[in-house]
Amino acid sequence: MELYKFVTPNSSNEELEKLAWDVEEVCRRLNIPYRVIQLCTGDLGFVSAKSYDIEMWAPGCGEWLEVSSCSDCGDFQARRSNIRFRPENGNKLQFVHTLNGSGLALPRVLISLLENCQQADGSIAIPEALHPYTGFEIIK
Repeated sequence: MELYKFVTPNSSNEELEKLAWDVEEVCRRLNIPYRVIQLCTGDLGFVSAKSYDIEMWAPGCGEWLEVSSCSDCGDFQARRSNIRFRPENGNKLQFVHTLNGSGLALPRVLISLLENCQQADGSIAIPEALHPYTGFEIIK
């Protein structure tokens, strides 16, 4: 699943932070250790001006698993697609800024969930945020 936003140029930085915050909120509600890494210029994709990777800890693997990536692509994609808007003041058309983020990568989230929520007896305590969706609180 992809998260996508078309925004005005002056709001793209703030909207990128909101996009990453939304992904972080899911991590917080699942109560799984996570971290956010801002990618350095050399690691950015061709179209990205700024990107964050969100990673969840998987203790069984002993590593951080990337579960989402959020990027501000500036007007690069809008120029290629000719996606423009007219500002409220009626000035000339401008290119939108595009932001995209991947929804949480389910297999990696499940790995982190199973490994972080495993109890001493081997059962898995389901995070409270998922109880309404699973209909149960523990996997035995």
